[in-house]
Amino acid sequence: MTSLLPGRVHIVAMSAQGAGLSGGDRIFIELARRWSSHGQLVSVMVTDEGKAMCLRNGLDAAIVTEWPLRHRHQRRFAQYLALTFHTLRRVVPSGTFPPGSIVYSASDFWPDVLAGVVAKVRHRATWIAAFYMFAPPPLRGFEGQWRKGLPRPADVFYWLSQRLTLPLIARFADVVFVTGEHDKERLCSRGVAPSRVIVVRGGVDVEQADAAVPGPGPGYDGVFIGRLHVQKGVAQLIEIWSKVQRRRPGARLAIIGDGPESDRLRELRDRYGLTECIDFFGFLDGEAKYAIVKRSMVVVHPSLYDSGGMAACEAFACWLPGVCFDLPELRTYYPQGMKKVPAYDLDAFANAIVSLIEDLPERERLSVQARRLAQQWDWERRALDLAQEVTDSLAAAER
Repeated sequence: MTSLLPGRVHIVAMSAQGAGLSGGDRIFIELARRWSSHGQLVSVMVTDEGKAMCLRNGLDAAIVTEWPLRHRHQRRFAQYLALTFHTLRRVVPSGTFPPGSIVYSASDFWPDVLAGVVAKVRHRATWIAAFYMFAPPPLRGFEGQWRKGLPRPADVFYWLSQRLTLPLIARFADVVFVTGEHDKERLCSRGVAPSRVIVVRGGVDVEQADAAVPGPGPGYDGVFIGRLHVQKGVAQLIEIWSKVQRRRPGARLAIIGDGPESDRLRELRDRYGLTECIDFFGFLDGEAKYAIVKRSMVVVHPSLYDSGGMAACEAFACWLPGVCFDLPELRTYYPQGMKKVPAYDLDAFANAIVSLIEDLPERERLSVQARRLAQQWDWERRALDLAQEVTDSLAAAER
């Protein structure tokens, strides 16, 4: 088979952690799987926990190199520093990346980005850097108008960490992967050449979605898929669903995902008296996820701060239309299939959900749009297109 890219691809994903799957994790795993199936030589460099994530999600065609992290810390910052220094010790020695290598850092966190810088400067490798979201200013945070009290330490650290990694990416990366057009514009405004920035968006396994069958159990008026994080508007979703209940008593919501807000959301559900109407399924993937989605009518995507979010498009593959806030980033990311309401207007969001549930012609019109968009995002197609875009970008830089 002919190689898709001009060199062996080394994916550095040292920040891949946890039982769930972030958007960035999903992208590198799917690209590694699809590229390697087409003859591309791919290796994935991860911790032992990251290796478990790769194998759990079916990435066994590419070579997965496990770098055990022996020193683990309870404090997150200490763990982060240990991971960074551990990664640098591994990538600095000569021969880590042979001549002609392509190094793809799978996140904008220090371990992955600094590995990319070393690969570019010391080993003369080609560097593809993933940069999937601009961190919000800490005083605003992900919640915006719902921010209460002092900024969370994690938000401050995320913002500060990007003050280091963003200039390095802008200066040294040969190609930068971003999620949507809005972030491409922001990077280009900082002096990055448009030819170096590639909009990934994400992908959907349409074939897997088609093969799944609805699982047993009750149907759902709405379904949410994603990380249970304040960024995703999950606390507001509980309030939104209480408003849906006033207009449509008994309306049911399925929440698929896990994250730091999980316990808080269950408390909010019970406080609003929605215990019998909202079901939490935790993290699901593949057919188990689609079995729930196919028992639902509308996908809800209440992100407060986002660069896109591919999870809703997985529901699009099952012919579900969606509702989201009219954020600038989502106008180009979801140009169709999604009913957009004024940003942060919870009443309008609830009304849009009820309208889609009750207006069958409107729901069918948007569901057709949603399905067409999902087909454009099919992972097989996206992986090949992205390989060609990277090749074209590198060729343009040589001219």
